[in-house]
Amino acid sequence: MFELDGGVTVVVKDGGGDPGSIPAEAAGLRWLAEAHAGGGPPVPDVLGADDDLLVTALVPPGRPSPTAATELGRRLAALHAAGAEAFGCPPPGGPAEAWIGHTGMRNRPHPGPWGDWFAADRVLPYLRTARDRGDLDPGGAAVIERVCDRIGGLAGPDEPPARLHGDLWSGNVLWSSPVGSPGRDTEAWLIDPAAHGGHRESDLAMLALFGLPHLDTLLAAYDEAAPLADGWRGRVALHQLFPLLVHTVLFGGGYGAQAVAAARRYR
Repeated sequence: MFELDGGVTVVVKDGGGDPGSIPAEAAGLRWLAEAHAGGGPPVPDVLGADDDLLVTALVPPGRPSPTAATELGRRLAALHAAGAEAFGCPPPGGPAEAWIGHTGMRNRPHPGPWGDWFAADRVLPYLRTARDRGDLDPGGAAVIERVCDRIGGLAGPDEPPARLHGDLWSGNVLWSSPVGSPGRDTEAWLIDPAAHGGHRESDLAMLALFGLPHLDTLLAAYDEAAPLADGWRGRVALHQLFPLLVHTVLFGGGYGAQAVAAARRYR
C-alpha cells in the first residue's frame, strides 16, 4: 500500500514475473466493474495499469456477516447474468494468454458447449502438466481423462456463458466496512480475478472448495435470485477439477489426489 499526496491510500501490485498478468487482471477488474453497475459485486477501481504495475483503490477491511453474505449471493447472480461472448472468452482488452495464480490460463472463445471447452482448456492442460511432472500417476490421470471423455453427459442442462470472476476463493473476497459509515453493515468486494466466460456453477464450486464464511447463506440467496439447475450440487466436484488441478501444478501432489477423488465420483 502507498499513500499519495492528499492522504489517499492505494494498492500497488506488480506482475510477479508473470508476463501479461497485470493487463489480464486490469481487464478483468474493469469487466467485473461493468457488472457492478448492473448489480454485481463491487471491485476496486483501477487507477492505473501498464505491463508491470497495477494501481487500485484500497478496500477498507471489515468482518464477514450473514447480511453481507446474502447480498454477495444476490450480486454474484447479477455478475454471472451479465454474461460473456463465449465460453473461454477473455474480458474485453484482456490477453488470450492469461494467468491464474502463477500458472498460465488460456482464454480463447469456444463455439461449442461448456463441457467440451471445460475439458479442453480447463482440465486437460493442467492434467498433462501434473502427470508429466509426476504429481499425478498414470492411473489417477486416466480417471480424470475418462471424466473428460464423458463430460457431455455430466455437465447438466445447457446454460449461456456467464461472466466469471474465475478465481473465487475466500482470499479473493474482502469483507469491507465503509469508511465514514459506521452504521452500515459490511459488504463483500471481489479482488484478483482470473475473469473469463464460463459456467456460473464454477465460481460457486470454487467457493465451496476453499470455504467462505456464511457460504450456505450466500448460496441460498444466489439460488433465490437466479435458481440453479436441478442436480447442481452433484456437479460441484466436476467444476472443482479445474482449481484442484491448478493447485496440483502450483503446489504438488496432495491436490492431485483430491482431483482424482473428485473425478471418481463420476465413474
